[in-house]
Amino acid sequence: MHGSEMYGRELVDLRKENRWEFLNTLFSVSEAVAYMQMVDRYDEGAISAEICPPDYKGLYKAVGKALFRAHVEGQLKSEIMSNPELFVEPDPELPLALLDQKEAGKKLLLITNSDYHYTDKMMKHSFNRFLPNDMGWRDLFDMVIISARKPEFFQMSHPLYEVVTGEGLMRPCFKARKGGLYSGGSAQMVENSLDIHGDEILYVGDHIYTDVSQSKVHQLWRTALICRELEEEYSALIHSRDHRATLIELINQKEVVGDLFNQLRLALQRRNTGRPAQTLAATNMDDQELTESMQKLLIVMQRLDEKIAPMLEADGELFSERWGFLSRAGLWDKSHLMRQIEKYADIYTSRVSNFLHYTPFMYFRSQEQTLAHDSYSHYQAQINGSAVDSTGAN
Repeated sequence: MHGSEMYGRELVDLRKENRWEFLNTLFSVSEAVAYMQMVDRYDEGAISAEICPPDYKGLYKAVGKALFRAHVEGQLKSEIMSNPELFVEPDPELPLALLDQKEAGKKLLLITNSDYHYTDKMMKHSFNRFLPNDMGWRDLFDMVIISARKPEFFQMSHPLYEVVTGEGLMRPCFKARKGGLYSGGSAQMVENSLDIHGDEILYVGDHIYTDVSQSKVHQLWRTALICRELEEEYSALIHSRDHRATLIELINQKEVVGDLFNQLRLALQRRNTGRPAQTLAATNMDDQELTESMQKLLIVMQRLDEKIAPMLEADGELFSERWGFLSRAGLWDKSHLMRQIEKYADIYTSRVSNFLHYTPFMYFRSQEQTLAHDSYSHYQAQINGSAVDSTGAN
């Protein structure tokens, strides 16, 4: 059955979280693809009851468990560690952007769910060769927390351990101090040990739920979301600018023609009931002219529709042939992801090294937000004939 037939008459309420799974990470995309393939196998009767409970929910849990095992039990990570060049695309400017921040007096923290061996291997590979002199990645950070168990890290307190040897051996510890390497702990502990709170901290993460929304909701930290796909999307938006401009022009034309058609239709409706009231467009028309004009306008609208439909279909294809743009839903609306970003992220960018384009002392302000009832023409009407600020201030 086609999706529109199945959901066409149903109100999709995304707040019912037990029904929906949000694909927030690349892991969840793998999960969804594996699940779709298993649904096909399940429908063919190719999956036995021993593998999972005999329903789609049970099947989804079985797929999730298999992926979780591959991830957590180390098979996936050992594969990556054995050949990081295959999996990591280093950004030489990333360590330098962080170095600027550190030298400007900012305290830098690394908080990761990964274990010590994986973190050390990946950070050495990604950072050390780009840092000056004999500086290593550990020298950048005032505190490193591994095995953080986010999002629980932001919600509750876990025991804190200090990592005391290069092999990752640990001992219990009650207070974190500057320069230390720790396992577990909590966001509250970070605040207490560094004596900084709430919006004094900018937490940078790439996961809208585990990182950004939880640090915002539970700790009121400032948040920065890293969304790498934005680079391709931004490029696609620039290349599709002419396409969108033409499409919007055609839609506006159809609106003008449609409005004229509706005026004539209303005039005809009024005449048919013997009412003298006219609409502006139909004032000097007799009944025949009125009917003929409506037929002509219908043809014009059909021709416009024939141009608009394929162009609407193609909108966003430069970014993704299947899904269209990441941040947009259709021509005018924002996507669910974009609304989440606006709600939880104070700032968002495609990569941390973009901060190199600014000084580490930069204060970022949000842009002016437009509202549905904002209208430039209305604003113009208000200021015409009155004194305006000659400095050009908004």
